[in-house]
Amino acid sequence: MKIKDIASVVEGSILCSPEAADTDIASACAFDMMSDVLAYVRDQGALITGLVNPQVVRTAVMVDIACIVFVCGKRPDADMIKLAENYKIVFIATEMSTYEAAGRLYAAGLPA
Repeated sequence: MKIKDIASVVEGSILCSPEAADTDIASACAFDMMSDVLAYVRDQGALITGLVNPQVVRTAVMVDIACIVFVCGKRPDADMIKLAENYKIVFIATEMSTYEAAGRLYAAGLPA
């Protein structure tokens, strides 16, 4: 599934790195604890989270996450967006809960 399709499924807005929206994503995960991302994520393309701080981007870089979906209407600040753009990580913001966003993506064919 392409990142732009993820944005559509979660009814979200792409906040940065739109030039990477055609990137293919093979799977997704949902975590708020970045230590869990480091411990359990392997070859994941998208992270669904409610955590909004620069550590999310730094963790994403370490495990090759190309897309971060921020849930519950949370939005990263300008500094976080700038950091993500340096690494060509796409941010998507949605009003959906983690549960709903993950469920819709799974139902649309994006595996865990």
